[in-house]
Amino acid sequence: MIPQNPRIMLSNDDGIDAPGLKMLERVARTLSDDVWIVAPANEQSAASRALSIREPLRVTRRGEKHFAVWGTPTDSVMMGVLSLVGGKRPDLILSGVNKGQNLAEHITLSGTIAAAIQGMELQIPSVALSQTYPFTENSVIHWETAEYFAPLVLQRLFARKWPKNVVMNINFPDCPPDEVSGIQMTRMGQRDQGQLEVHERADPGGRPYYWLGFNGRLSTPPEGTDLQAIYSKRISVTPLHLDLTHEATLADLADALEGITSSP
Repeated sequence: MIPQNPRIMLSNDDGIDAPGLKMLERVARTLSDDVWIVAPANEQSAASRALSIREPLRVTRRGEKHFAVWGTPTDSVMMGVLSLVGGKRPDLILSGVNKGQNLAEHITLSGTIAAAIQGMELQIPSVALSQTYPFTENSVIHWETAEYFAPLVLQRLFARKWPKNVVMNINFPDCPPDEVSGIQMTRMGQRDQGQLEVHERADPGGRPYYWLGFNGRLSTPPEGTDLQAIYSKRISVTPLHLDLTHEATLADLADALEGITSSP
C-alpha cells in the first residue's frame, strides 16, 4: 500500500515545537529519507476539524521541509498537500504523536484525528498516533513507548491494504515499553461516565471565569474496545471512517415520514 521510501508529511495538534512531533520525525526517518513537517504554529488541541475560512492563513518556514501554519490541524494538512510540499504529493500522512490519548467518543474532538481525516479526504493514506498519560501534574509521559513501537506497528500496517476512506488511529498505553502486554485491533469504545467538567473560578477583580477540563475517571468498557486495550496496557489500533449513520435507527424510522407531501 505504501511505496518504498515514501514521501511522508507530518502534522499534529500540539504545535510544531511539541515533543511528540519531534519524536514522530525520528520515527518517520526510520521509514523514509523524504520527510516534511507542516504543523500548527501553536497548540490546537481539541480543535477537531475546524477550518479557517474567514481569515487569512500565514506560514512561517522553520527549516528545510519544515513549515508552521498559523491555523488549525486541518488547515495545516490542506496547506501542506495543496501548496507547501513541493513536487509530488505526500504518499503518507502521520499525525501526532499526540500528548494524551485519543479514544472512544473523544476522537470527535481531536485535532490529531482531524489532521489524519483531512489527509484521507485528500486520498492519502493517513495515520493518527497518540501516547496516553494520566493528565495529572508532573505526570511521566512514556514517549519511549510510542517511539519504540511506532515503527514496528506502521511497518506491519503498511504491508497490508485498507480502504481509502479509513484512517488508522493508534494509541500507545501509559507504561514503559517492556510493560506493554500486546497489540490489538480494536473498535471505538464509549465511556460509561462523563469526563468533561466545568470549573468556575474568579479573577483578581472577583469576576467569574470558567475552565473546561477532564476528570480522569475510568470507565468499564467491554473487551475489544480501544479503551479496554489501553487499560490492559495493550497498543490499540482502530480503523476509523466518517460514516456516522446509525443503521438500526435508519431502518426503524424508514416509514416514519411517509405520507408527508408538499403544501397545497
